[in-house]
Amino acid sequence: MTTTLKAQFMASGRTYGSRRLQAALKAQGFQYGRYRVYRVRQLMKKHQLRPTWRRKFIHTTDSKHDLPIAANILNRQFNPEGINQAWVADITYIRTRRGWLYLAAVMDLFSRKIIGWSMAPNMPAELVCSALQMGIAQRQPAAGLIVHSDRGSQYASAAHQGVLAQHGLVMSMSRKGNCWDNAVMERFFLNLKMERVWQLDYANHSEAMTDIADYIVGFYNNERLHSSLSYQAPTAFERQQQKQPIAVSEIS
Repeated sequence: MTTTLKAQFMASGRTYGSRRLQAALKAQGFQYGRYRVYRVRQLMKKHQLRPTWRRKFIHTTDSKHDLPIAANILNRQFNPEGINQAWVADITYIRTRRGWLYLAAVMDLFSRKIIGWSMAPNMPAELVCSALQMGIAQRQPAAGLIVHSDRGSQYASAAHQGVLAQHGLVMSMSRKGNCWDNAVMERFFLNLKMERVWQLDYANHSEAMTDIADYIVGFYNNERLHSSLSYQAPTAFERQQQKQPIAVSEIS
């Protein structure tokens, strides 16, 4: 079992703590009694398996503008009853040796799956529009879907509002200076940085873009066990919850 524990820990990119490791081992047929989590913790300590997390996440946004602001329709309702009912979106930054790389991402709150993303060395409105359009192309949501973000100028822009209007989507925005109104997406960015970005030193934008896409598709969406999903990966959770498997593109 020790060998399997180490293998699961390394497969997670050295990021899983004891609870996720216990869930991963359980999925492989390893059963524990009352003290199963304690047992995994002791084995991790014995074999020096420590999650490699560094630095704190810093959130930035440009909300000093005169563009239209939407009401907080989502209102921290982070657990919708099905897919394509509520999405959240945000931007973060990634350090490379050639300068900052900005990542815009869109998440379906039902499964915590990242269904759209875009990366660029700057933050024009097109960055968030591309991420949203990717999500729309993959999921084909019905009109009325809520898309929540902060008050950043990119999300308040005419270009982004135009994409929403074209597809009948409803804009929701966080209250001023309140990061908790978009806490789930903030958590995704924190996981991305702790579990991948802060462990590496990207030489350039291209290297970072390739690795971040690999994290989203190869690990976060399809392998990473989420405590909010009963320790399932988003794709597996969606398939379990739906009578018919959701059609997804090759990049999801």
